[in-house]
Amino acid sequence: MNLSGLENLPVTVLLGGDSPEREVSLNSGAAVVKALRALGACVSSLDPAQPGWWRELPGSELVFIALHGADGEDGTVQGLLETLGLAYTGSGVLASALAMDKPRSKQLWRSLGLPTQAYMNLDADTDWQAVISALGAAFVKPAAGGSSIGTRGVETAAELEKAWRECRQYGALIAERLIRGPEYTVSILGDEVLPAICVETDNAFYDYEAKYLSDSTRYLCPCGLAEVEEAELATLARSAFESLGCRVWGRVDFMRDADGAFYLLEVNTVPGMTDHSLVPMAAAARGLDFNELVGRIACLSLEA
Repeated sequence: MNLSGLENLPVTVLLGGDSPEREVSLNSGAAVVKALRALGACVSSLDPAQPGWWRELPGSELVFIALHGADGEDGTVQGLLETLGLAYTGSGVLASALAMDKPRSKQLWRSLGLPTQAYMNLDADTDWQAVISALGAAFVKPAAGGSSIGTRGVETAAELEKAWRECRQYGALIAERLIRGPEYTVSILGDEVLPAICVETDNAFYDYEAKYLSDSTRYLCPCGLAEVEEAELATLARSAFESLGCRVWGRVDFMRDADGAFYLLEVNTVPGMTDHSLVPMAAAARGLDFNELVGRIACLSLEA
């Protein structure tokens, strides 16, 4: 792909925001700004946490979204940019909203026969024991969120209720059947499925600390799967991505159970772009450095 079209292109990078993933977004955005400048683009950055930030957008020919979590990744910002008639990176309004909403993405995948764990919605009237009886050990997680913020592993009704009370500040919550096994992630860039990565951590699970702070988290690429198994994983990732209407780039996360079956966790439509992030690792395994990865995302978005 010819990246020369980015030279002198006015690009605005959206970073920060006011979701719980603000700090990660600031780091992702700073890395993207640096890469775009290295490619010759005329880059500015905006933080949507600032009042009236959208007034500074006119004049941009591309908005690079480096926001994570609510408002930036759920279709809200995408809808604003559509209204303003501005080109932006990544998935559109509907795909972003569906991917961010775990219960709805799960419902859609189930209707298509794609494998994903059983789950139940949680609220103040939930029968905690009934959930544990139905699911067994579970993860409590926000129905719309990322970076493992507000996620807890539970095994009893008392632990489930406690987790709900501790995490409800992050919005609606679900309990998802816990799978004890390795976690895999598959990145997608345009029409290409990048090599899968197996994630190993000494923590109880791949939590915020393991994702962004720990130097002991292990990322295996090649992921250790047999060729036919990695092909199966790639097919599942592409199917999940396309079923939600996603485009340009993203990352699909999986768990694998003791019987060797893969289960879809979620699709990330604005994955992290920090030095601990998985999409840049997968791109590097395919021979793309960080700058080229950012440039391809920008060019593919302009063509979408």
